[in-house]
Amino acid sequence: MNPALAKSGSAYRGHELPRIRLMVVDDSMVARAVLSRMIATDDGFEIVAVAGTAEDAIVALDQVRVDIVLLDLEMPGAGGLKSIPKILEAARGAKVLIVSSLAEEGAADTVAALALGATDTLPKPGTGRFNGRFSEVLLGKLRALGRADQTGTTRGPKTEPLRVGSLRAMSEGPVKLLALGASTGGIHALTAFFHELPSKIGAPILVTQHLPEPFMAVFARQLSAAAGREALIAEDGLRLLPDRIVVAPGNASVAIEVSGGKMVARLLSQRSPSGFLPSVDPMLASAGAMLGPEALGVVFSGMGRDGLEGAMALVGAGGSVLVQDEASSAVWGMPRAVAEAGLACGILPPVRIARRIAHRIGDHACK
Repeated sequence: MNPALAKSGSAYRGHELPRIRLMVVDDSMVARAVLSRMIATDDGFEIVAVAGTAEDAIVALDQVRVDIVLLDLEMPGAGGLKSIPKILEAARGAKVLIVSSLAEEGAADTVAALALGATDTLPKPGTGRFNGRFSEVLLGKLRALGRADQTGTTRGPKTEPLRVGSLRAMSEGPVKLLALGASTGGIHALTAFFHELPSKIGAPILVTQHLPEPFMAVFARQLSAAAGREALIAEDGLRLLPDRIVVAPGNASVAIEVSGGKMVARLLSQRSPSGFLPSVDPMLASAGAMLGPEALGVVFSGMGRDGLEGAMALVGAGGSVLVQDEASSAVWGMPRAVAEAGLACGILPPVRIARRIAHRIGDHACK
């Protein structure tokens, strides 16, 4: 099917915000029609293009600007999954929401899509799924993604310039723990980061990624493959070993405890003040409390402010925090909160963060 451009209306009557511009990519005409009808019930959106294959979508994206691409994974040709990088390149900053029957909780294709750069995923409605609320869930996700500017909050007219605090000097000396936090867009960032990080850094690596529990086993396997390291889901009391990745489970935050010179993981089941579980805050705060300047944290792409309180505690204890930059983030909310608070010693894309850490580990100094 050739890409079909929908008639674009610029008016969004009764609202100051511009409509969120969408493209629907699905080989099923029925699916395209159903999604279009659901989206049409909210005046905050307009569908500006539809396509039946990923190849057609890439062609259409040369002719129209969109904010979000709704992408099926099962389609003729290259299919949706393998085409995500090309679609992102052609979309020039648009986000990709996977809407597919393959996007099940715990499914490898779901985590693979997120690792390739998709911002979020949503399974198509099936028996017993969503309890008739699919339209509500879909519009909620589209609204959150479309109205999320780089602050991770509602997009609107910018009345104030970004206020990023001064960069801090990075602590000197060895790194005994690397703590990584991420949310929306974080899996893609972590994949790029680990591809550049040296294979041996001599320190344990903790990862807190906002994901539901059913995804964690697949996420740990894919992270291990991307990083070339062992990656385990955290258990209470698990020993933290050099170059081993320990991932916070989906139903608990992970913190560290040092006893007899040995670091172990501690699981915390209560939600943090940020409202997340798992949360980045306890991980960073405990790293600072236990290791001080020998702890190094990184906050990657994500919506909201999780990690800010933990970063304050870590920096207050003498540790250091690096954050992902705006240009490479899917949502510059979590990193921005840390940067605006003046807690970061670097604001960089994931690859350069990895190089900065390699430099710190290589000569125990930040230049």
